[in-house]
Amino acid sequence: MHEPGGFCLVLHAHLPFVRHPEHVDFLEEDWLFEAISETYLPLLDLAERLLEERVPYRFTLSVTPTLAAMLEDRVLQDRYLHHLEKLIELAGREVQRTRWMPPFHRLALRYHESFTHCRLMFVNHHGRDLLGAFRRLADAGAVELITSGATHGFLPLMLGKRGLWRAQVLTAVREHERHFGRRPAGIWLPECGYAPGIDGVLREAGIRFFFCDAHGVLRGSPRPRLGTAAPILTPGGVAAFGRDLDSSRQVWSSWLGYPGDFHYREFYRDVGWDLDHEYLRPALHSDGQRCNLGIKYYRITGPGAEKQPYDFETARERAALHAEHFLASRRRQAEELTIRLGRPPLLTAPYDAELFGHWWYEGPAWLEFLLRKMAVGEGVHALTPSEHLDRHPDLQICMPSYSSWGMKGYAEHWLDRSNDWIYPLLHRAGDRMIGLAERFVERRRNGGGIALPVERALQQAGRELLLAQSSDWAFILKAGTMTEYATRRTREHLANFAVLHEQVMRGEIDVIRLTELESRHNLFPNLDWTVFLDEAGS
Repeated sequence: MHEPGGFCLVLHAHLPFVRHPEHVDFLEEDWLFEAISETYLPLLDLAERLLEERVPYRFTLSVTPTLAAMLEDRVLQDRYLHHLEKLIELAGREVQRTRWMPPFHRLALRYHESFTHCRLMFVNHHGRDLLGAFRRLADAGAVELITSGATHGFLPLMLGKRGLWRAQVLTAVREHERHFGRRPAGIWLPECGYAPGIDGVLREAGIRFFFCDAHGVLRGSPRPRLGTAAPILTPGGVAAFGRDLDSSRQVWSSWLGYPGDFHYREFYRDVGWDLDHEYLRPALHSDGQRCNLGIKYYRITGPGAEKQPYDFETARERAALHAEHFLASRRRQAEELTIRLGRPPLLTAPYDAELFGHWWYEGPAWLEFLLRKMAVGEGVHALTPSEHLDRHPDLQICMPSYSSWGMKGYAEHWLDRSNDWIYPLLHRAGDRMIGLAERFVERRRNGGGIALPVERALQQAGRELLLAQSSDWAFILKAGTMTEYATRRTREHLANFAVLHEQVMRGEIDVIRLTELESRHNLFPNLDWTVFLDEAGS
């Protein structure tokens, strides 16, 4: 029997750092709460279930440092539980309201059960510690945990400034080790954005591999003999895995992808917009603003506005069929590539984790069906990037091309007339932070001391710059959604940085304001500001 092809499933779990303890509640914090209920808890459920049933499976999960910081935060944990309590109460009222509406009543019962289950799993089973739950899966060998940029900064637009690359990468690696007890072997570059030279920083950080979009590998130099069917080795000594386009198309495509099936749940019809405002008020935020509440009664139905009631069992059957179809397609693909290349291929399938459950409600069921079927079938087997590199250490040396997985494949989504105003400000602040690091490292080398308030201010200045660099703000501005919030966050962090820079340069620190910033933007407690140096040194 020939060696089967490899299938590397990679899920990228990321959210920008959104935490506003200065408000009673905050709409954008719902991004985290929705992802916990609809993606992270279902993902943990299926992974633990497969492990308990001794189903052999593998997948790779990147947990970004900003997401990890929010998941460990007590304020956000408390707010998530309050969020759940409101949804449980609303779902209970929905059970009563729909009691003479059979299709909706069945769904209301299911939502009430689902929200209650989330509370049980979050509090009783996981003890609020989702990072610990993922760590246990990694310890069991079922999941390989990797990292991403510290705040998901888009590295190619940092203009080759090594100190800024180092800050994003080294901070991420150290945070990963703090959370999970081990250094990550791999990294999901933010937005899969690569530019030549980044691999040198990855190598310095001990990173063994990263992911590129397909054209990042296919347009590499020299052209890779095996295309994206095998990783390449950069001149800096780091493996690059190229995205398999066929695997991606079947899941991501808005026309051909599975999530568009007419039997699946319609994301955009939510009771938060459909029902009477006064009836919904107890479930809304304190300002009474309408929002998605996660109770959705309709299926996609078709391209028009007319929607039919959603049927959970029918949708689950479709998820099983789609998992079988996906696996059969990968088997055919692996067989054809084996014949063409003379060796079994590796099919790398990277997706945003939040696609599964949040955007595509049936996604976790599809994943579980797929992993179960792959465990007992032939032709394709699941493995992690590290496992593949251990088995196939001899890689072709090739320099990937400048690339991302954004629109048109380069930097256009993060740099156009909607968001280009960000970059001169970021570049100026970046130069200033590098200058601060050089100035105070030199003082330390010359035997000079650094007062504690100055040390804290340097650390917080680094946090503020990293937060301003988040690619999410440029992405939101380009998409035209929540633009006021993205603009405010960018300007706020840059303004905070500017004040801290001035105070550090004068040696006069406003400790009261510094303490307030440390309390509000409290991620990366062990941030080392010397990572902003172009080269290692302290």
